[in-house]
Amino acid sequence: MAKNYYDDLGISRQASAEDIKKAYRKLARKYHPDVSKEANAEAMMQAINVAYDTLGDAEKKKQYDFELDHPQAAYGFNGGGSDTHSGFGQGFDQGYQQGAHQGNAQGGFQGGDFSGFEDLFGRFGQGFGGGQYQQYSNGSRQQSFRGEDQHASIEVDLEIAFQGATQNITLQIPTYNAYGEPEVQRKTLQVKIPKGMKEGQQIRLSKQGQAGINGGEAGDLYIQIHYKQDDKLRVEGADIYYNIDISPWEAALGQEIEVNTPNGKVKVGIPKNTVYGKQLRLKDKGIPAKVPGHLYLILNIVYPKAETEQQVHAYEDLAKAFSHFNPRSH
Repeated sequence: MAKNYYDDLGISRQASAEDIKKAYRKLARKYHPDVSKEANAEAMMQAINVAYDTLGDAEKKKQYDFELDHPQAAYGFNGGGSDTHSGFGQGFDQGYQQGAHQGNAQGGFQGGDFSGFEDLFGRFGQGFGGGQYQQYSNGSRQQSFRGEDQHASIEVDLEIAFQGATQNITLQIPTYNAYGEPEVQRKTLQVKIPKGMKEGQQIRLSKQGQAGINGGEAGDLYIQIHYKQDDKLRVEGADIYYNIDISPWEAALGQEIEVNTPNGKVKVGIPKNTVYGKQLRLKDKGIPAKVPGHLYLILNIVYPKAETEQQVHAYEDLAKAFSHFNPRSH
């Protein structure tokens, strides 16, 4: 057996799967050609990829350990330092070399298993291109990765749902630098919010996400829209629920009232003998989406305080007029 993959990663055979992954990431940050200043960075990167391709896979590792313990059962190794094996190493190493020679003609690597790179950059999300690699015309072996798609959310006034707006927003976006170290990127963008955006919908800003690696294109930035809400106002999709206060006589007599809605003032007829919590639906008066939402007015009956002698007498007269009414009889 030409090489020991455990030695290549600097770990013992007792290392756990997590230890193997950590060792690989540490070495990959050290020898990755994009950031390494080591003279043998490319060769070392290839070696640790070959090692991790085997040890990072439970089935391959099991077979490899067996052959370490039973060298007489091993076969297919050339013993000359190419570190290939007919069972698992050969496909990776020959595929890598074949891709390097065919890249100019084919426009990309052929057959190589780059699961090690995918594991290293997996923490950045799928935005790095899902492990796709590019061969440059100068013949050197390099990989380009698409930047990660990133996500943020902003809170805006509900009136924007009816009018639309263009706003400058400043975001602090967690990201990683070329060395794999976490950092916060501060970004100010001009965002056009079209009218009709539902609660929770997203706006995609093309190529405003994580920067690509080695010439790869940047990812996209997705901004989720949330509307400012409180005890009186709630938004669900394109529907708006709005709590409004009415007087006892408006509820009892049934009167027309004027309501300040997020889309301006509207006149609403209160049904006679309205009870607390009744909902009035104003069809298509919610967010003007492709399928318009509705505006639901939730009626809250508010009783005024009796602060003057006249007001006290008014309540006394009310009590006499409704002497038969007992709200606790139900």
